[in-house]
Amino acid sequence: MSDFLVALALVLVIEGLMFAAFPGPTKRLMTSAMETPDGQMRVIGIVCAIAGVIFVWLIRG
Repeated sequence: MSDFLVALALVLVIEGLMFAAFPGPTKRLMTSAMETPDGQMRVIGIVCAIAGVIFVWLIRG
């Protein structure tokens, strides 16, 4: 459970840094995401989730 909370905290850190360091591009990225079709967003999400699981599996062995 603590690993999950650490991972969640790191997501918040990375997102916070994106908004703090690059507010303009982050807004444009969010606008672009709103215009992307749902099906394409689902595919991107699934691919990212699978890549994340593979990375964790490789790192944790």
